[in-house]
Order: sequence, then C-alpha cells, then structure tokens
Amino acid sequence: MSVWDELVGQERAAEQLRRAAAQEVPSHAWLFTGPPGSGRSTAARALAAALLCERPDPWERGCGRCKSCRTAMAGTHADLTYFATENLSIKIEEARELVVKAQDRPAVGRWRIMIVEDADRMPERTSNVLLKAIEEPPPHTIWLLCAPSPVDVLVTIRSRCRPVGLKVPAAEEVARLLVRREGIEEETALHAARLAQGHVGIARRLAVFPEARSRREEVVRLPLGLAGISSAVAAADRLITTAEAESEADAEERNERERVELMVTLGAEESAKLPPHLRAALRRLEEDQKRRARRIQVDTLDRFLIDLSTFYRDVLTLQLRTGSPLINQHLQRELEDYALNSTAERTLEQIDTINLTRRRIATANPRLAFEAMTASLILRH
Repeated sequence: MSVWDELVGQERAAEQLRRAAAQEVPSHAWLFTGPPGSGRSTAARALAAALLCERPDPWERGCGRCKSCRTAMAGTHADLTYFATENLSIKIEEARELVVKAQDRPAVGRWRIMIVEDADRMPERTSNVLLKAIEEPPPHTIWLLCAPSPVDVLVTIRSRCRPVGLKVPAAEEVARLLVRREGIEEETALHAARLAQGHVGIARRLAVFPEARSRREEVVRLPLGLAGISSAVAAADRLITTAEAESEADAEERNERERVELMVTLGAEESAKLPPHLRAALRRLEEDQKRRARRIQVDTLDRFLIDLSTFYRDVLTLQLRTGSPLINQHLQRELEDYALNSTAERTLEQIDTINLTRRRIATANPRLAFEAMTASLILRH
C-alpha cells in the first residue's frame, strides 16, 4: 500500500503531490490547507515520505514499503523534522530552533524536510523568523506548512509556498478506511464517520471508545435540557469540568515524568536545594506544562462546540427543508420537535452564538464564555 492511500478522499491532491515527488527539484515550500479532519498533516507526511523514498523510479516514489517511507510516515526519519506545538501559539524560540535545524544537511536521504503543523498558530513576530528561512532556504531543505486556510498564514509566507487544498472526505470513504485499518464493523464505522463529519481521527475515536460516544451524546443533547438559567449554568459547568478533567488526566503522569527526566538531565538530586539556574529551567518546564494543559482544555472545549453546532445544523436543515441528510440521525424525533418550536432565524442566531464562543475561549475565561453561551441558547417561546 503506497503512502498516497492514506489520503482519504483526496485524489486530486494526491495526484498533485505524486507529480511533485517525481520531479528532480520540487518546490522548496508548501502550504497544506483544509478544514479540520481533511488530513493536512497526513498529506504533508505523505509528500515527505515520497521525497525520501528509496525507489529509483521517480514515479514509484511513495511506495510505502521501503524503510524511508515507513519511518517518514511514522515521523522518525533522520531527515524529517516534525513540529507540532502543544501550546496555544508557536513561540519565537521554537521557530528559531526550526530555522537552525533546517540548515543541517540530509543524513541519509536527498532532502532535509521540515513539517510545521498548526502554522496558523504563529504570531507575526514568529512568522517573520520563519519567513527568512523560507525566502532563502538551503538547496537541500523543503518546508511543509499546515494550516486551516491560506488566510491564517502571514501573506508573505503563503506567497512563497506552493498551495495544496484539501477537502473533508465523505463519510463513506472514512468508514472504509476504519474498516480496513482498524477492523471496525461497517455499520459502526459509518455511524462514527457521519458523527465526526469526515474527520478521520475523531471518527476512529468515536468508533473505538464508547466513552467518547457517550460524551459526544451528552454535548449534542444539551439544547434539549436548557429549560432556564439554572439548567444553562449547570450544563456549562458539566462541560468545563469534563474539559478540565481531560486536561488533568493527560498532565498527571506526563508532567511528573518530564520533571524527573529534566532533573536527571540537569544532574540534580530530587531532594537537594537547586541553584538559581536550575530552578529557572524547572520553572520554564512548569510554565510549558501549564500552557500545554491550557491548550488541551481549549481544544476539548472547541470540539464540544463543533459537536453542539451539529444539533443546530440539523435543526436548520429540517426548518428549511433542504433534504440534506442529518448528522445526528439517531435524534431525528427530538430534532423535529425542536425545529417546530423554533424558527430558522433563531437557529441561525444560536449557531452564531456557538461560533462566537469558539473565538472567545482562546482568550477569555472559558467558564464565563460557556455560561453566557448556554444562557443564550435557551429556547424562547
């Protein structure tokens, strides 16, 4: 199976990348864009694997079987640097480290490849650090940037990158992938793919983990239980508490392991009093861990909001009688009752409220933002 088979529903993009990999000197910078779940990072890895592939025939690059293809897709190839921030934004120090790394000559392959996921999380100062490296890259270095859309990246950077636009794959395509790769039953895979709206990673989680399905069901049913302010505040509290618990569960074991590893690296004893320069290193680690926890919480809440918006999307579909299939088909009766007790104008207002909350949670107090949202979502009679 070639690396291109990993690009679910992206035949046009796969052909573009296959042609690029066959060139003797491909473009030095690429920008992969598409909505969440479209497979931006997967496409970037596939191109990286094809560029590093050991096949002598250019049109066979990306075979998926040689060592270079396998290690590149796994993110462990010696000539591949894969960067994904765990913070809300990419720090300028991290960008400088990438620029320095990009100067290295390839160790085993033809190219030094730099993949930057979430390039949209670069503030302007950070983007300017990367800009110089993309404007004048070493002849052996190729940059692969990923972002939701071209406008999310500094215009001076995107103007120097070759664009690759991706789309959300159809639910049927995602379901076939889950059946083939995970051995999931076809009906379960299709149901999960529809609920995930084509997002491969989320579809897999919904298909494999019952608790993920239960959590999503609670979020989607939230509008049905909003009878007043008290129930709205309680609903917001449940979602925030769940997101905090996820963040803490991820951090608990990981943070302690990182602390122990840092102490060993610094040659410091756990019980001994640390000198100032070692205390500073420990403080930086703790600050990074707090930022990571914040990002996990924000990403979890954002996922809740995306799931919640599918309820109102289905309600609007019924109100406008578009005939489009419902995402939450298993709630059809409840959705029909809700649609009869509201108007399309009101539903659009509720969707706008959710979108506004998605923007607010990155900077505002998430609990206050969610309480304001759930209060605004109460159905007015």
